[in-house]
Amino acid sequence: MAVRTAGRHATRADDPGPLVTGGATARDNAGVETLTGRLLVAVPRDVSEPEMSDLFDRSVVLLLNHDTDGAHGIVLNRPLPAAVDAVLPGWEDHVVPPGTLFQGGPVALDSALGLVSIPGTDESVGLKRLFRGVGLVDLDAPPVVVMPEVSALRIFAGYAGWEGGQLEGELRSGMWFVVDAEAGDAFTDDPDTLWAQVLRRQRNEMSFALTHPSDPNLN
Repeated sequence: MAVRTAGRHATRADDPGPLVTGGATARDNAGVETLTGRLLVAVPRDVSEPEMSDLFDRSVVLLLNHDTDGAHGIVLNRPLPAAVDAVLPGWEDHVVPPGTLFQGGPVALDSALGLVSIPGTDESVGLKRLFRGVGLVDLDAPPVVVMPEVSALRIFAGYAGWEGGQLEGELRSGMWFVVDAEAGDAFTDDPDTLWAQVLRRQRNEMSFALTHPSDPNLN
């Protein structure tokens, strides 16, 4: 997948330094630290920062790939008021609640990604395993062919992308926490509270972000 720039571009009034915390990171074949399979959790913005209502505000992003060329992932907590069958007839009966499309990011909104939970370790036709039990489904395949191998499905319009070095810059600027993903995060039936849920389970200073008001006028 080609990655086009669409990261979180806002700058911060201060620079708290890297916030890559919470669990060990892996390395790719070139020995580069990779965050593939982990969550980016948006750090609440300061009052002085513009565009408070953008897609990434209080977002949770699952990184599907991260290497020296860049990164791409999907925003997990942005459900859309759009029925799946309006875009992909035949798939709506197979998605987990809430049974709507989600906006995965600002890039390629005319495309769809089917994120699935795949039990076991075997490869199946129409499914691509990415990491652990998470993969992508071929949405051009008949659901009756692929769904027997899938335990959960959510469909996203678009994705989030970063050029090489861009995400690292955002991390140094203090825009994201990086934490381990849990199995149910990508398929939660309560996406509106996912940001708070992920922070609440952290046993460190990240949980204090929950005290930051969503309305800057309340500070």
